[in-house]
Amino acid sequence: MLIPTEPIGSIPRSPELVQGLSAFASGRLGQAELDALTRQAIADTVRRFEATGSPVVTDGEQAKSSFATYPLDGATSLAGDGAVIPFADGHTRRLPRLTGGPFRYASFAEKYFRAVSHHTDLPVKQAVIAPSALSLLYPSDGLAGYPREEFLADLVDQSEADIRRCLDAGAASVQLDFTEGRLSLKLDPSRGLLRSFVELNNQVLDRFSDEERARIGVHTCPGGDQDSTHSLDVDYAELLPDLFALNAGRFYLQLASEPDRERVLRIISDHAPAGAVVFLGVIDPIDPRVETPEVVRDRVLQAARFLPADRLGTCDDCGFSPFADDTSTSRDTAFAKIAARVEGTALAAEALGI
Repeated sequence: MLIPTEPIGSIPRSPELVQGLSAFASGRLGQAELDALTRQAIADTVRRFEATGSPVVTDGEQAKSSFATYPLDGATSLAGDGAVIPFADGHTRRLPRLTGGPFRYASFAEKYFRAVSHHTDLPVKQAVIAPSALSLLYPSDGLAGYPREEFLADLVDQSEADIRRCLDAGAASVQLDFTEGRLSLKLDPSRGLLRSFVELNNQVLDRFSDEERARIGVHTCPGGDQDSTHSLDVDYAELLPDLFALNAGRFYLQLASEPDRERVLRIISDHAPAGAVVFLGVIDPIDPRVETPEVVRDRVLQAARFLPADRLGTCDDCGFSPFADDTSTSRDTAFAKIAARVEGTALAAEALGI
């Protein structure tokens, strides 16, 4: 038996694609030319994934404007002055604000899966945004003729469709990105907001069978954008017990960048559902140093003291470039880190005799 190892999702866009996106935004490049650059970037991403020995690949989110807002690409009834997400270094990201209903996805993640699947025979993982993140689109003062309850019902329907379309198309697994979980504890230390997020996400997860949920995972991290985070200062102990109430078959947890990994591992051991596979972050995408395979091995062996090997997997802490304009990490560094994760996980499996 091998220890499974998977990427989280995003890879820094190719330099040609970054330049193309800038030219497209300014009107200097047409859609057809941008599409061609995107296809080239996806093909190169898959080729480089395969070269690392990774047993699972993604499209690197080359075609996504961001991990969070891809369902809104081409959507109307939106304004630009939505919720602001502040990062520790002082920069911010801003979500759109919904201006009217009914809420519908303008773009589904299935298209990203299909764009990559014909490039490889390896299993393909597809990341989708959790409905809890998109719930933040609804304005705090409400919308005339479109109550919040109706919006949430529409959101649950759309989120289910996003996941199901990926599974039906053949995705090996689907990962819900839930980075707002830890952030919610800064906004509401009482955990009321967090628990409302968990309840909303479970409304979607509960629509799937046990067999389907075994292929559906949830990823959490303190955010990772331009080498900064939005909630690393929030104690993991405040998040994990509620996080593990999500009815998912897999959990992808940032861990490499935690200052006290052993303490967090004890919490995970105490609260992780018995049937779930827990993928632990052994690579820190924000750290410019490339971890050695031996460092990864030792992190896995530390985790194996707290979790049985048949429930243990490895991953990166976060995606390497969740927003298209984030060039803080190079593609070469990202793939070197992924190669170290793959090799280090195999070394750990050998050391454990599995």
